[in-house]
Amino acid sequence: MQTIIKNLLRPFYRAFKNYQLKKKFEYRISKHKSDGIPLKIVIGSSGKFEEGWIPSEKHFLDLLDESTWSRYFKENEIDCLLAEHVWEHLTIEEGSRAALICYKYLKSDGWLRLAVPDGYHDNQKYLALVKPGGHGMGSEDHKVLYNYQTLSSIFQKAGFVVKCLEYFDEKKKFHFNEWARESGYVRRSIRYDFRNRNGITNYTSIILDAVKTS
Repeated sequence: MQTIIKNLLRPFYRAFKNYQLKKKFEYRISKHKSDGIPLKIVIGSSGKFEEGWIPSEKHFLDLLDESTWSRYFKENEIDCLLAEHVWEHLTIEEGSRAALICYKYLKSDGWLRLAVPDGYHDNQKYLALVKPGGHGMGSEDHKVLYNYQTLSSIFQKAGFVVKCLEYFDEKKKFHFNEWARESGYVRRSIRYDFRNRNGITNYTSIILDAVKTS
């Protein structure tokens, strides 16, 4: 009986939690604007975010629904965005549309820091985890396995200037360019993922900054 009751109540509990997250997001947005604090938004945060950043979830800030952006932001208003392992859940066409929306709402000189699984990674076990339909957590919903070239292209076409921070190239060589945690913390990175002890690239991401320069 208890199990039946829990199953009946679960949708109501989920709806209530979603409502709470949305209201917290709205409060933080209002507070940052009124206090002149930079608008630093985490897209699809799953509850993970650093101090000073505002977490969002798909049910109230949808990368494919611009009306959810215009509800909270003016064009050219957001200081920076962070999306860790989000874009691989979109098709190429959807990812391109989402890049245009981000460009529209970022300030000039604002940036989107992005991380996705790396299709040029040198570890076959890693690739088996992260490929679309792979056996890693969440990979059943992955639509694309990017490399640094295909990912960069999407954002360049949207108008961004792209700087690749971490990635494997087509010769399976790993590249690292220094980046600051306060500009967007990416957990699945060479420095911050516990699986990369001693600098071994067991689990890394393509990490890039897409900067709006106009």
